[in-house]
Amino acid sequence: MKPAKEIRVGNIIMVDAKPFIVLRSDVNGSSRTGFTYKWKMKNLLTNAPLENVFRGDDKFDVVVLDKKPVTYSYFADPLYVFMDQEYNQYEIEEENLGDALNYLKDGMECEAVFYDGKAISVELPTTIVRQVVYSEPAVKGNTSGNVLKEAKIENAIESKRHTVQVPLFVSQDDMIEIDTRTNEYKRVIRN
Repeated sequence: MKPAKEIRVGNIIMVDAKPFIVLRSDVNGSSRTGFTYKWKMKNLLTNAPLENVFRGDDKFDVVVLDKKPVTYSYFADPLYVFMDQEYNQYEIEEENLGDALNYLKDGMECEAVFYDGKAISVELPTTIVRQVVYSEPAVKGNTSGNVLKEAKIENAIESKRHTVQVPLFVSQDDMIEIDTRTNEYKRVIRN
């Protein structure tokens, strides 16, 4: 059991016997009056958001989740199927994948996150490389400052095509590196 003052963003804690991930933490108060912690959390089983305020001495069970390397296999409506090295298949619901849906690609390696023996979500690599499948051409003369445009990137499900803000010089069919945590363009990959 850890007191609220030791819980950090990204920790998984048990609240009312349900696992929640702490997404944001705001601290209020003083050492004289005591601190309160306002947390924005997400239920790992249902993806339901929760905001709550706790005192600094409230205690929580911190959960360490199991992770296993898996590969994205296919979409079996409404489940996404991943496979490990022993050919075990894990089905994960769309709402539990969150932003990972934007980057999934056939054969993509990632880590399945398990709670109580059940795969509940996946963690993507920090950076990935994707091909730009559509981008507007640059407008001549529009090069002052840091001008960006939208580019659609390849992924497994065409209806989930995702856009990333890229510099004007990036064109269709370019391979770009993207930070999956922030959805930011990093660089163009040249051969």
